[in-house]
Formats: sequence, structure tokens, C-alpha cells
Amino acid sequence: MAPISDDADLIFDRSDPEPTNLVPAPGDDVEPILVELGTGVFAFTHPHPVYGQSNVGLVIDSDGLTVIDTTGTPYRGKVIRTAIEKLTAGIVAPLRRVVLTSSRVPFSGGSAPFWAAGFYGSPVASDELDQPMNRAAIRALLPHLAPAYHDGFDTRPITHTVDQPAWLTPAVRVLIEVGESASNLIAHTPGVGALFAGAIGSFGVTPLAYAGNPAVWAETLDGLAEIGGTVIPGHGPIGGAGDLADQADYLRACVNAGGDINALTDGPWENWSNRAFDAVNVERAARLGRGDESIPRSMFELLGMA
Repeated sequence: MAPISDDADLIFDRSDPEPTNLVPAPGDDVEPILVELGTGVFAFTHPHPVYGQSNVGLVIDSDGLTVIDTTGTPYRGKVIRTAIEKLTAGIVAPLRRVVLTSSRVPFSGGSAPFWAAGFYGSPVASDELDQPMNRAAIRALLPHLAPAYHDGFDTRPITHTVDQPAWLTPAVRVLIEVGESASNLIAHTPGVGALFAGAIGSFGVTPLAYAGNPAVWAETLDGLAEIGGTVIPGHGPIGGAGDLADQADYLRACVNAGGDINALTDGPWENWSNRAFDAVNVERAARLGRGDESIPRSMFELLGMA
């Protein structure tokens, strides 16, 4: 395993003050559901999961805390951080690390309140988080959270890049996979059999593959199912191998539709939220099938930018 690169001295100043311009979106203050997965390993899940209202993981190690993803808005990130502080009030456990499974706002949007941590992500996520932010597009994609994405909204950059599997701590190993993005991170805690799938996992919430590869994503989910254990998705309730299989079946159905949204077969996804993403996923799969890696037109239509 190659060492994880540390770019903290180049792009991130941990002396930055804690942000104060946290504007709540509707429902941001809803109390998260705390689930203990094993000794020192927890999940904070959203009671009303839709795209943008994601889950957060927490691992308590001997040297401090590791957080997996930060939810979709800075205010929501602060709510989660407060819940973490309450949970760990009786122990000496500084916030050390944040693992971002994707650069997408549902997973990185709440990063500002975790300003004191080192941020771990794939090289792709690092590059994308360094790019100028299109706040108007984010508001269009996540209209229910739009107030949070004001002109001062921003996310934290990656300070440590991960380009191959590595043990981040004695309890947490990170895997790098292809699916929702060209490279997503997954946090695995073998000691308690918990797999924080992050952006790769979406249970009961339609995934969004506008820049991903549905066919490869499905194969990645097959591989995660072989690891087994409890799966904490980025969106939706905690599940397991059966939920990974349902999501893989959906992504394969998008591929098999051949670019025709009307040819998308039925399945468990009929009852999922965010079905507007179907058109994007079907078109993306068809484009990739003919060697076209461009963003689907249906994604621009979804954003009102076509």
C-alpha cells in the first residue's frame, strides 16, 4: 500500500476560524438517527432520506475521531458535529480525519464545520473540489436545500489524497472504487463488519450517474456485496447485500434500456425517491456505450440549463 499524500501545507490552513455563515435549509435541524454498529463505530442517518440528505459515519480510534462524509449543507454538518460532540463528551477524542467518499455536494457540502480535520479523498475528488463552484447549478439540483447554497457557500479541499487501498487507522481501511465518480472512496471497518459505502450506495433513493458509469458501478456493488456485513449507504436506510443487489439491478436496467427511458424495466426502484434521475442515468449509460463520455443533455435539462 502506497503512503497517502499530504497536501495540507499547500492548500489547507487548519488555523482557519470556524465558519459562522451557516444558513439552514428547511429540515436541516432535524435530529439525526444515531445507530451503533459496534464498539466505537456509529452512523448518523437521515430520517427523511432523499438525494442531498445523506448519512454520516463515525469511528472512534485511540488517537481521535474519523468522520465519513459531512452531509449536504454546512448547517446540517454543524448539527452532525454537535451530535458527535455530545456522543463523545466523556472521552478525549479530537476530530482528526474526514473521509469524503465523493466530491459531490450531498457528501461534501457540510464540510465547513469540520474545518479542523484533515480531509481524505480520491485524486478525482481533490481535483473537483479545487474547481470553481457553480452554486446556481447546485441550487437547481437540490432546490429543497437551496437557501444553504448562498454566494458564500463553499466546501473544504482535500488535504490527503488516496489513490489505492490503505489502512487509514487501525480500525478503518479505505477502498477506492469506480461508480458514482471515476474514483470514490469507501470506508471499511472489518472489526465490526461495517461498510460505509457513501456515494457508491443509495438505498431507496435513485442514484445519480451523470458523471459515473452505470455498468461499472453495478459491478462495484457486486464486489461490495461479497465483502458482506452491514452497509451504510450515502443515501437511505442502513442495509446489506440485498440492497446492494437491488441498486446493481437498477443500474443494469439503465444500461439495458439502450437510451430509451420508456424501456427501463420495473423493479424495487419503482418506490424510490428522485425518479427524475432515471432519464439522466439511462442517457449516461447509452452515451458511454457508444464511447461518448460527455454529460447527458438530460442532466442539463434537470438543471434548467438545456
